[in-house]
Amino acid sequence: MSDEKIVAFCGIVCTECPAFLARKNDDDELRRKTAERWSSPEFPIKAESIDCYGCFATDKKMMEFCRQCRIRNCGVEKGVENCAYCDEYPCLKLEELWKHLQLPEPKEVLDKIKKQLSL
Repeated sequence: MSDEKIVAFCGIVCTECPAFLARKNDDDELRRKTAERWSSPEFPIKAESIDCYGCFATDKKMMEFCRQCRIRNCGVEKGVENCAYCDEYPCLKLEELWKHLQLPEPKEVLDKIKKQLSL
């Protein structure tokens, strides 16, 4: 597998995600720690479910919440590489996700890609 950076539709870098890295490196300790960190009483996550090939995988494992993600499904439907390539970028769905994640990095990643596309 290539070490090329994979940027998800939402701007999360799949190749830096703990679920991707745990699968790539077959790291059970990282799976356990990630399951603990990502679990909540409403959404418990088991260590064995921390196993992902990234949000572009169609015939391989991916985190269940990624498989059901509105942003991912929209990007697949539109056939874009990620949301930076979409004419509607940034949309309300994407901004809501970024607010929920409370991570500035995904937006920064996509903004950088969008800026490079407009040069």
